[in-house]
Amino acid sequence: MFRHKRPAGERRDKDNLRSRILKLLSARALDKTEIAQTLNLPADQRGKLGDLLRHLELEGAVARIRKDRYIIPKDADLFTGTIQFHASGTAHVLNETAGQPDLYISGENTFTAMHGDRVVARIDPARPAPPPRRGETAQPARLEGRVIRILERVNDTVVGTLQKTKNFFYVVADDPRFIHNLYVPAPTIELHADIGDKVVARLDTWVSRHVNPEGHLVEVLGPPDRPGVDILAIIKKHRLPTQFPPEVLREAEGISPQIDPAEAARREDLRGRFIMTIDPDDAKDFDDAIEVERTENGWRASIHIADVSHYVRPKGVLDREAHARGNSVYLADRVIPMLPEALSNGICSLRPHEDRLTFSVFAEITREGKIHSARFARTIIRSAARLTYREAFAHLQKPAHDEVTRRLHTAWELSSFLRRKRFAHGSLDLDFPEVKVWLDEMGKPVRLEKIENDISHQLIEELMLLANEVVGRELKNRRQPTVYRVHEKPDAEKLVEFREVAAANGLKCGDLSNRPELQRLLAQSKGKPQEYAIKLALLKSLKRARYAPEPLGHFGLNKNDYAHFTSPIRRYADLVVHRSLERLLGGKQGPESTALGATAEHISATERVAQEAERDSTKLKKLEYFNNQVSKRTGQTFQARILDVRNYGLFVELPEYLLSGLIHVSALEGDFYILDTARGCLTGRRSRRTYRVGDEIEVAVAKVDFFKQQVDFKPAEEPPKRQKA
Repeated sequence: MFRHKRPAGERRDKDNLRSRILKLLSARALDKTEIAQTLNLPADQRGKLGDLLRHLELEGAVARIRKDRYIIPKDADLFTGTIQFHASGTAHVLNETAGQPDLYISGENTFTAMHGDRVVARIDPARPAPPPRRGETAQPARLEGRVIRILERVNDTVVGTLQKTKNFFYVVADDPRFIHNLYVPAPTIELHADIGDKVVARLDTWVSRHVNPEGHLVEVLGPPDRPGVDILAIIKKHRLPTQFPPEVLREAEGISPQIDPAEAARREDLRGRFIMTIDPDDAKDFDDAIEVERTENGWRASIHIADVSHYVRPKGVLDREAHARGNSVYLADRVIPMLPEALSNGICSLRPHEDRLTFSVFAEITREGKIHSARFARTIIRSAARLTYREAFAHLQKPAHDEVTRRLHTAWELSSFLRRKRFAHGSLDLDFPEVKVWLDEMGKPVRLEKIENDISHQLIEELMLLANEVVGRELKNRRQPTVYRVHEKPDAEKLVEFREVAAANGLKCGDLSNRPELQRLLAQSKGKPQEYAIKLALLKSLKRARYAPEPLGHFGLNKNDYAHFTSPIRRYADLVVHRSLERLLGGKQGPESTALGATAEHISATERVAQEAERDSTKLKKLEYFNNQVSKRTGQTFQARILDVRNYGLFVELPEYLLSGLIHVSALEGDFYILDTARGCLTGRRSRRTYRVGDEIEVAVAKVDFFKQQVDFKPAEEPPKRQKA
């Protein structure tokens, strides 16, 4: 639909009215009528005043207090933002001012807010911070508050399981962050559901956190054991799209799978070069290809990225849909792509032995690791080889006797050098292995495979980091508006909390606001039983990486300039960066920074949703896999490590599956176990058998609780193996 642009004079009038309102409210609180009278607004503008005040309230520029009076939030200790709940029931209201702390909300002070809602909270008087330890600087008090108003319900639906008491039907939410039962009327003939079915319900009324909310059923997904229902529930929970609109598919299918010869002639032709792709086994959307050569002074790295911006033009229906989705979502049993398959797996995918349009980065790196030069070009390539990570790893393990192996060795020579330099310059080693869940044709988990971040993954990772850095630097230096990938410095309070976690795991550390000390701590935990737990705890202590129109730097990578450029098939951010680089090469002016700010905020939000959905689907299939061990009585045992010892049991981790769980003390049969706090162990009163942190122990699955999303284990017969110090 064509939209008329608002005339410049009208925009100026609105901006002027906004400024006058904010100046007026900075002096005192006023209601809508008083604002209109004080500003002498003509009758035709008074109707628009309410809309503008509502917009300012949602934006957080003003807040509404008793008797519908408006005030500047900071003048009344008010805080506006998006609320993010945690599994514990506590929450944070996110601060939208860069570098400022979020507002902590305890569970009893969340009012009737739901995860993702836009809320107003009142800031409580600051509590004194704990005294600093020796050698540490004093930390600011934690900012705490209470939600007083819901400005906007971002999601008023609940996905869960239909249950029934003697007199009432209710829905138990799948999301553990929604701790209340949602009462609903009995299912109708038109919308029939059985007890135990997965359903979607809409919230109707909820006036107090101390009273259960009420709603009504809007969709029945079916029995949870029916193939596909479990993942469909996750899709509905996160409001992910299930299909593309017809007009989007029509535009995608209207793109010719053949490259226009005229377009090919305008590009730098690299079809004679030996370029290759390296991707996961089951990948179909190949969006990056590489070539590395030795030079007299070092190396020449060529990174070629699918030129999605050639096919997806700004403001078109494809672009609007890609923007709305923000990114592809990789669930356990499917991919929900950002772009239709005709592009993502077709004309944009850098398939071997097929001509493809690309955007390329050419970087010259000296033997000392300095980026001597970088240039950028629209190119056309023909990939000579498509390798999986598994195949690339096998090539790197043998001598370079053939062309593919020789080129991989050269690429790893550069990537390993860049990796060493990166960590030497302060980058944090936060690489995590992943667990891939293999499913059968019915969607049932049959195998769990741990995917390590081995040298084949590191080879590609370092070259992508290189491309992202040089593109980000070029756009910043040339002052071309774009969106950057930013990771701001952590809050000092969070690092203090993490320091206590590290100490509880037996790791000594100093002031963690000092980057070398953080690196030393990570190195200290490497190879130890606590390594995964320590890295995970640190990651939770750091701020979440996001997108922003300003180059605020990347704390984790320790890079000043960084933008996402290398995955435009699956991330809208990269598509924006490609367009910015395209404008730069063509000498054109970039988009307005205000539009980029809104885009950056939106795609940061869609990324968070995707990450949560992906974690949910993997966790669900892991639980199902372990539940099968109980139901089928396979007798399978698993190698575990003890992470923590409490008086009620042992917390253990299965390193091969990246899953933790509890061995309740009641499962330690044949003796009465006592907690020895000083030695950090459980000891049998009669047998003197001990269980300590770090011990390896063989376990079997005791039970799986899908609602709590946890696995309980029990020890196998063998005594624990003591870990070497």
